[in-house]
Amino acid sequence: MKNIRNFCIIAHIDHGKSTLADRLLEYTKTISKRDEKAQVLDDMDIERERGITIKSHAIQMQYNLDGEQYTLNLIDTPGHVDFSYEVSRSIAACEGALLIVDAAQGIQAQTISNLYLALEHGLEIIPVLNKIDLPSADPEVVKDQIVDLVGCDRDSIIPASAKTGLGIFDILEAIVKRVPPPSGDPNGPLKALIFDSVFNSFRGIIAYYRVMEGEIRKGDKVKFFATGKEYNADDIGILKLEKESRDVVKTGDVGYIISGIKEASEVKVGDTLTTRDNPCIEAIKGFEDVKPMVFAGIYPVDTDEYEELRKSIEKLQLNDASLVFQPESSVALGFGFRCGFLGMLHMEIIQERLEREFNMTVITTVPNVSYKAYMTDGSEGDIHNPSEMPDPNYLERIEEPYIKAQIITKADYVGSIMTLCIGKRGVIMGQSYLTTDRVELTFNMPLAEIVFDFYDKLKSISKGYASFDYHPIGYHQSDLVKLDIRLNGEPVDALSALVHRTHSFDFGKRMCEKLKELITRQQFEIIIQASIGAKIIARETVRALRKDVTAKCYGGDISRKRKLLEKQKEGKKRMRQVGNVEIPQQAFLAVLKLDS
Repeated sequence: MKNIRNFCIIAHIDHGKSTLADRLLEYTKTISKRDEKAQVLDDMDIERERGITIKSHAIQMQYNLDGEQYTLNLIDTPGHVDFSYEVSRSIAACEGALLIVDAAQGIQAQTISNLYLALEHGLEIIPVLNKIDLPSADPEVVKDQIVDLVGCDRDSIIPASAKTGLGIFDILEAIVKRVPPPSGDPNGPLKALIFDSVFNSFRGIIAYYRVMEGEIRKGDKVKFFATGKEYNADDIGILKLEKESRDVVKTGDVGYIISGIKEASEVKVGDTLTTRDNPCIEAIKGFEDVKPMVFAGIYPVDTDEYEELRKSIEKLQLNDASLVFQPESSVALGFGFRCGFLGMLHMEIIQERLEREFNMTVITTVPNVSYKAYMTDGSEGDIHNPSEMPDPNYLERIEEPYIKAQIITKADYVGSIMTLCIGKRGVIMGQSYLTTDRVELTFNMPLAEIVFDFYDKLKSISKGYASFDYHPIGYHQSDLVKLDIRLNGEPVDALSALVHRTHSFDFGKRMCEKLKELITRQQFEIIIQASIGAKIIARETVRALRKDVTAKCYGGDISRKRKLLEKQKEGKKRMRQVGNVEIPQQAFLAVLKLDS
C-alpha cells in the first residue's frame, strides 16, 4: 500500500488537463507510441470534437523512482462548471490533486471552486504552472496569484509545459513524494466507494470503485449498501488503457467489477460496496445527492419511440449520475420526460449524446428552473414546469432559486459586466482586486436569468477573458407570471414560460416575432399571441397563402370578383377551424437565442 498514489487533475476549462494526462501516460510508458493521440482518455466523439472533457476517466500507471516501483492511479476531471459533480466524485476517491493553472490566463473562477472542493476533502494540493512556453505567459505574476490562493511556497509550484513535455518528471516525482499513500485497514471488512459506472451491451453494468478498506476477490458475494442487492463478482480488475482482470483488488486500488447487473437503478454512484459474509458497519460518508439546476422536457419526435427513449435515458444516467428524469405529458408533444440538468451545456451534451449514441431524435422544450409555490391554505409545492403553476387566486407567493455568482475578469470589462448582471436582476455583493488587473465580482442573482444566454453574453462582452462560477444560496420571493403562447387561440404548453413581470411584455413580444419568422405560411391565417392569463400582451399574424381566384375574370362586373373572393374567404375561415399548425423544432431552440 505504501507505493500506491491516488490523485486527480483539477483546473479551469482549457488550462491543459487532458494534454497533461497524455504526457503523464507517455512518460510512464503506459501507452505505446502506436496508441498515442491527443486527449487519450476522452473516448467520446463529442469530447474530441469540442476539445472538452465531459466524463472523469480513471487509469493506472507504473512509475520507477530511486529503484522503487510506484502505482499511480490518475483520474482526469472535466473543467466546465456544469460537470463539477464529476469532479466532486473524483476528489472523493483520491488523496492528492494536481491544480493546473494556465501561465497565460492565470487563476480563473473554476480553479478556485475546484480547489475549495479538494481542500474540503483534505487532499494534498500540488500546484502546476502549465503552458509556460507560450509567448503570452506571465509566470511570475501567476505564481503570486497561486501563492495567495493556495498559501504554498513559491518553490513548491512546478513550472511545466504539457505540450513540450517540460517539467513532467518533476510532476511525477512530486506526486510520489507529496501525495500520501492510502490509509485504510487492509485486513478489515471490504469497504469500496463506487464513483462511476458504464453500460456495456454484452456484459451489463460495469461499476468503477476505489477500495477504502479490505479487499475484493473474484467470485466473492458482494452487496451494495444503498439498495441492499447482492451479486457475484464475476470479473474484477484494474483500469489500464484497457481493463485488466485480477484475482484480487486490494486497499487503495481503483478497479472495476462486472457482476451481470442489468437494471440501471441498482447501481448508485456514491454507494458503498461490501461483501455479504463480512459486511462493513457503515457506508462511506461525504457524498451528497445531485441538485439539478435547469429543467427541460425531452420528447421523442415520433410518439411510438417513448419506451425506447426511456431505456436510452436510463443507460445515459448510468454514465452520468447527475441527470435526473421523470415522465410527463404535453398536449402539443405527447408523452416524454422532464429532465433535470446541471446547466445549459450539460443539457446540450445530453441531447447530442441521445442522438449520437442511441439514434434518438428528440425535441427539447424551453428550459426553466424549479420554483417553490406557497398556497393560501398553507400548503407548498415545487413547480418544475409552467403548466404546474397554480391558479393566482390560490397562490400566496412564489419563490425562485438564487445563486451567488463569482466572476473573475480583467479590470477593463468591469463596467459592461456590471450592466449585464444588473440587467439580469443581479445585486452586486462585492468587488475585490486579486491583482492590479484582475477583479473578482460577486453577485446574487436569480438562477432563471442565467439559464439562457448569460454565459455566452459574458464571454462576448469580456472578449473571452471573464470566467464564471456559481453555487445556489436558497430561494427568494419573486413576482413571477406565467406567459402563454397561443396559436390561433390554442395555447402551446411546450412554449409556456415563467417570467418576471417586468420582463414579460418584452419577452412575449420577442417570442411572437421569432415565431412569425419560423412558422411556415399555410393556406389559412395563423395568429400568434402572447398572453398572461386572459390578457393578450403581444400579437403577430402569419398571412395566409392565397390563390388568385380572380385571375380568370377578364373585365366584367365587380360583383363577379366579389362573389369569388367571398367564397374563398369562407373556405379559409373553415380551414382555420380544422387546420392545425406544425411548430418546427427550431422554434423551441429559438427561445434560447432570442437576443441574437
